[in-house]
Amino acid sequence: MEFGIFVQGYVGKRAETDPLAEHKALMEETEYVIQADRSGFKYAWASEHHFLDEYSHLSANDVFLGYLAHATERIHLGSGIFNPLAQVNHPVKVAEKVAMLDHLSGNRFEFGSGRGAGSHEILGFLPGITDMNHTKEIWEETVAEFPKMWLQDEYQGFQGKHWSLPPRKVLPKPYGPAHPAMWYAAGSPPSYAMAARKGLGVLGFSVQKVSDMEWVLEQYKTAIVDAEPVGAFVNDNVMVTTTAICAPTHPEAVRIAANGGLHYLPSLVFRYHDTFPRPEGFPEWPRTLPEYTEEFIELLIQDELLICGDPDEVARQCKRWEQAGADQLCFGLPVGVPKEETLQTIRLVGEYVIPEIDTDPVHRTTRFRRGG
Repeated sequence: MEFGIFVQGYVGKRAETDPLAEHKALMEETEYVIQADRSGFKYAWASEHHFLDEYSHLSANDVFLGYLAHATERIHLGSGIFNPLAQVNHPVKVAEKVAMLDHLSGNRFEFGSGRGAGSHEILGFLPGITDMNHTKEIWEETVAEFPKMWLQDEYQGFQGKHWSLPPRKVLPKPYGPAHPAMWYAAGSPPSYAMAARKGLGVLGFSVQKVSDMEWVLEQYKTAIVDAEPVGAFVNDNVMVTTTAICAPTHPEAVRIAANGGLHYLPSLVFRYHDTFPRPEGFPEWPRTLPEYTEEFIELLIQDELLICGDPDEVARQCKRWEQAGADQLCFGLPVGVPKEETLQTIRLVGEYVIPEIDTDPVHRTTRFRRGG
């Protein structure tokens, strides 16, 4: 199992007391990726969201990733996601950005795509639609065109329902063999199977705990066998996200978690991701979940909803995800936790956990791309 981190420009309530909170959040997250590169993580994923106050201010993630391409050496940098709906980002512009980042990173770019988050974001670009599933039709029309833009000397052009382009040379072409690995941000079991049939890896932001892994993985791994890839190769790969806090001792890790305001992020998730089914009894915004106590943190650990503890405990918890079949475990960094304690988690995981679990020096997507 490989390891990654996920950043999204989370600002939270800090802006209420610090006028530089947004800037600090973005700069801190570049530090997290740079430290993850030094600590042996294989992937860093950066979100693209728009209009989502407090939750995600990382809207221009192509710029963010371009900076990190120069600031890092080994880590693969992924769009989690680039939104290729023509009303948000014209598909040709997306293809150009992907190829450019492939050059700047030296074959370290991973292309994740998706359809946006909830009605607040989607209606900003597609005003008036009443069914958020309308975006699926636009994405489906578009995704298979990217490999053609990259691999055809002159792209044959496209005439679709939602966008069109006459024959043109789409430049630059990707660097090296084929093109960057392609992924899809999936939110339901049918989405996992759909991605598999297209030969796409899955960015599993919807998997909450280890027991969720098994049934979504079954959907994916069954369908990937008969994949008809839209790209040059099948990216048989499922990434899942979870929150992780690692400290020298268990009590210290629990204290950090309890003081980290972890209750606020899920409240923001359901503020904006209104297409997600709301758990029974979950408060409606602006009400939020109550702050987590140390006792509640222990329950989250017990229920495998949070990775938290000393390095040995964290390694055991990560191995549960490996046993369940995850190809990549990605840490959504614990928003609200001070920078030095977040960097401590990255360093400790890199020093003690990753060497015990990820023993293959080659990135799986690099091997796919080279045809090995």
